[in-house]
Amino acid sequence: MSGFFDIIISSVGIRDVIDVAIVAFVIYKLLGFIRETRAEQLIKGLAVLLVAAFLSGIFNLYTLNWILIGAMQFGVIALVVVFQPELRRGLEYVGRSKFLKPQFAHIDKDRAKAAAAAITKAIDFFSSSRTGALIILEREISLSDVAESGVALDSDISTELLKNIFYEGAPLHDGAALVREGRLHAAGCVLPLSGDKELSMDLGTRHRAGIGITEHSDAVSMIVSEESGIISMAMDGKLTRFLDTKSVEKTLLNLFLAETDDRQPGLLGIFKRGKDAEK
Repeated sequence: MSGFFDIIISSVGIRDVIDVAIVAFVIYKLLGFIRETRAEQLIKGLAVLLVAAFLSGIFNLYTLNWILIGAMQFGVIALVVVFQPELRRGLEYVGRSKFLKPQFAHIDKDRAKAAAAAITKAIDFFSSSRTGALIILEREISLSDVAESGVALDSDISTELLKNIFYEGAPLHDGAALVREGRLHAAGCVLPLSGDKELSMDLGTRHRAGIGITEHSDAVSMIVSEESGIISMAMDGKLTRFLDTKSVEKTLLNLFLAETDDRQPGLLGIFKRGKDAEK
């Protein structure tokens, strides 16, 4: 037996080790990507079908085996259609280069601080006056298609301008305001709604739109509830509620001033504190 293992070990070269390591890394990243998404249930269903097909082949259940294999073959096409958002998000994730600077890296520091302060002040006003608002912060993935659905502005960010946009009765108040590179790029934008069936029924269209855009991109959404004035933030398809203005301002500064991804854990920390506050 020891000789058998010696032969196996001696036949394994450095290329084999690298090959296995790469495959293991890819599988690990795929499992991390599909975790806590609809794709997780998909993988479980495929695993059950594979096991059933394997067992039916062993026990010579020819009809069942034929049906299962045929279902899996045609199911691949159906899965591409049904899980198109997840596939798109996955390809975009793969396409992001860690060697590229974030979109906000070249923003002047003073301008970034002024923009963060203006948005924070506006959100504080919306919260106290219970004015519904939805502000989208574009990051690495371009949201040009979203911008085209609204009205182009390309202006400096000011509290007064945001108040006018989301003033009840204003033409653009029902849409989202899009911030790109520290400037107010567009307003009145139409966003895709989240298809998550587990979202609370208390969340309206504004919250579902804010979550939906983060499911299709790496954008961050700032949402103020019209009914309660609660400040929420959405990122990576997850919603955090009951944020205060200090957390909002810190989030904006992390986004505008980040020069590397090393600053992002602070943003995730704000998410965690928001979830703890909600509990």
